Amino acid sequence: MANRIVVDPITRIEGHLRIEAEIKDGKIVDAFSSSTMVRGLENIVKGRDPRDVWAFVQRTCGVCTTVHAISSVRAVEDALGIAVPPNAEMVRNIMEGALYMHDHAVHFYHLHALDWVDVVNALSADPNETSKIAQSISNWPKSSPGYFSDIQKRIQKFVDSGQLGIFANGYWGHPQMKLPAAVNLLGVAHYLEALEWQKEIVKVHTILGGKNPHPNYLVGGMACAINENSTGGLNAERLAHVGKLLKEGKNFIEQVYIPDLLAIASFYKDWGGIGKGVGNYMSYGDFPVNGYGDPSNFKFPQGVILNRDLSKVHDVDHRNGDIEEFVNNSWYDNYKEGAETGRHPWEGETNINYSGPQPPYEHLDVEQKYSFVKTPRWKGQAMEVGPLARLLVGYGRGNKEIQDAVNGALKHLDVPVEALFSTLGRTAARGIESQLVANWTMEFYDQLLLNIKNGDTRMANMEMWDPAKWPAEAKGVGFTEAPRGGLAHWIKIKDGKTENYQQVVPTTWNASPRDPKGQRSPYESALLGTPVADPNLPLEIIRTVHSFDPCLACAVHLYDEHGNHISRVTNVGSCDV
Repeated sequence: MANRIVVDPITRIEGHLRIEAEIKDGKIVDAFSSSTMVRGLENIVKGRDPRDVWAFVQRTCGVCTTVHAISSVRAVEDALGIAVPPNAEMVRNIMEGALYMHDHAVHFYHLHALDWVDVVNALSADPNETSKIAQSISNWPKSSPGYFSDIQKRIQKFVDSGQLGIFANGYWGHPQMKLPAAVNLLGVAHYLEALEWQKEIVKVHTILGGKNPHPNYLVGGMACAINENSTGGLNAERLAHVGKLLKEGKNFIEQVYIPDLLAIASFYKDWGGIGKGVGNYMSYGDFPVNGYGDPSNFKFPQGVILNRDLSKVHDVDHRNGDIEEFVNNSWYDNYKEGAETGRHPWEGETNINYSGPQPPYEHLDVEQKYSFVKTPRWKGQAMEVGPLARLLVGYGRGNKEIQDAVNGALKHLDVPVEALFSTLGRTAARGIESQLVANWTMEFYDQLLLNIKNGDTRMANMEMWDPAKWPAEAKGVGFTEAPRGGLAHWIKIKDGKTENYQQVVPTTWNASPRDPKGQRSPYESALLGTPVADPNLPLEIIRTVHSFDPCLACAVHLYDEHGNHISRVTNVGSCDV
């Protein structure tokens, strides 16, 4: 008989996630993913001016900041037939590229690395050995024995005090921790360095967008005008500082993140066969270089791969009925057509109807509704989205940059292409695309400078931004590739107001409950077959779930019809379901 264990809450993620897994003979035979937080931004923006919606829905996420704003603005631009000029396109790409560089590095070091790096074991390392390893894998200047000795002393102070602080509650000494002490010390040292670096790269958002999180640069012009002669605007000095920050970020990724990723992965090659998931992958595509309306020019190609078959890539269409959301196992009212029916997001509803157990409770009733996440499907198929999906679709589309990057990593680790379809592959993909995006972002920056030098001052055709010019009814879709995967917003406009609005975000695809056919989504599917050495210390579950970088509800505010709080639950930070 299977033994069901509960991991709740999953830590080192954004939001609240519960995993229930059934273990038999040391392996997971079934799993259930439940979001225990709810959001209702889709309902909040109904009846509002479509031009204002981006400012509301951007608050869906304060970690992968700006991507919801971009998706929302693109949806309205799509509905009204507005195209942005080249400089605006480059600024959007630079902002998103800086986000990728920040988000992926923070995920690797501060959310995921401690699943593989044993902090306490680093105390037994020889700093001289760590120094030799560091100097053999990169040219990063902080690599002397004395430097690593100082790091070791800092860790010792944590341990001696009995309070590990940020390193508390880890699975230290777990039998699945396989790194030598010297590599553990290297990982901890760079964990601390990444804390310092990550606050620098976000300055790109404050210069181009006014602030971070939730920069203001998409509607009504940039936070400061591009003017070579201005002392208060985006002058040459500030543009040069953006370039400096991007170069420093690229250097950190190339000299710290990638070498660490490859060094750590080399000790966990067995995880190239664990956490395979549904085997279907979808990328909406992003980083346009010649207009958002033509996905063929995107740096990240658009497409769908089924059953891990890289020889055929299917097209994605956001407008027809290919994409549907189901609520049969979600805590929302069923559609009037019934629980077995899905709806395209333009026709979607977000009517909360919680019928689950009241906490504290032992187990979910998985025969009933068991999550606040809806269940999206592409042509009836569960899809994995995220870095791995983007690279696989790009690989299948024949993108040479992506193919070379992926092949180089596989060769370095000496693993077959099948290893990509795994927990290890998901983790490696995030690093590989960080390096790609760092290179592309420098290209966007150089193109922006060239445009300015050539006097390119083209503006968007803003005639359609005037509601007097709008048709009585319009609808649009805006999509992007957020760091965690495909993100899209759908809007319907009627009589100048937002009639309906729906967001389908990356974690909705990856973390959703079963659909009416009983098909598992990526989280639940990826956990099947995972070995668990000690059910009381389920590190293996955490590793696979973290490889997706879960990003769930940041806060829930429930109101009665008079606007009074029924209850309020908040979580530090913010992100998407």
